[in-house]
Amino acid sequence: MYKHFFKRMIDFILSFIGIVVLIPIWIILSLAIFINDPGPIFFTQKRVGKNKKLFKILKFRTMKTSTPHDMPTHMLENPEQYITKVGGFLRKTSLDELPQIFNIFIGQMSIIGPRPALWNQDDLIAERDKYGANGVKPGLTGWAQINGRDELEITDKAKLDGEYVEKMSFGFDCKCFFGTIKSVLKHDGVVEGGTGEIHKEEAEKAAKAEENKVGNDDAEKTETAADGETETTSENNGTESEK
Repeated sequence: MYKHFFKRMIDFILSFIGIVVLIPIWIILSLAIFINDPGPIFFTQKRVGKNKKLFKILKFRTMKTSTPHDMPTHMLENPEQYITKVGGFLRKTSLDELPQIFNIFIGQMSIIGPRPALWNQDDLIAERDKYGANGVKPGLTGWAQINGRDELEITDKAKLDGEYVEKMSFGFDCKCFFGTIKSVLKHDGVVEGGTGEIHKEEAEKAAKAEENKVGNDDAEKTETAADGETETTSENNGTESEK
């Protein structure tokens, strides 16, 4: 009953209230975005909805107008160069996602659910198929978002999305909702560069550490060899003196 009726009713009522109450925020953020980087206030992208039906997701624009369109952040080379100053703040606080309230209001999304994949994220879409996570409406936030967000690898994210589908209920949605507030305040899991970025950074650090270790070992070997040569020279000099 909750999945098929009450969930949609809650989405409709809360999104309507949000649209009205947040009018001052819409105006302030819109002005800030335009002043920082003149251009469109909103940004749309093709995303995958329920049963893999495509729709246009709405966001506040956080990147420069010269940024490649429909390209996942983690696939951009040095994504920080495209993010505006205001955009960096919006991303860190997740305020860039607020316009998706309109997607929720018209029924394309839900407040809680798996985050909508980009139309060309075939790996994520395929993984979600394994868990039936493509069969529900995507959400503004979800179980995966409070358990790692950008830090998660594709397989881990899809598994958590599948776990949400299995446990979907009013109580579990409340847990995700309040967990999101906590995560936003702590800025948990927000990493520029996107999916699995923390693991990539850890791998890079491990590789550098290994290189440093090899370098130190080589230095020790060189030093040992030099000491050996010095001792040999000293012994030879002593022998010559005795003669």
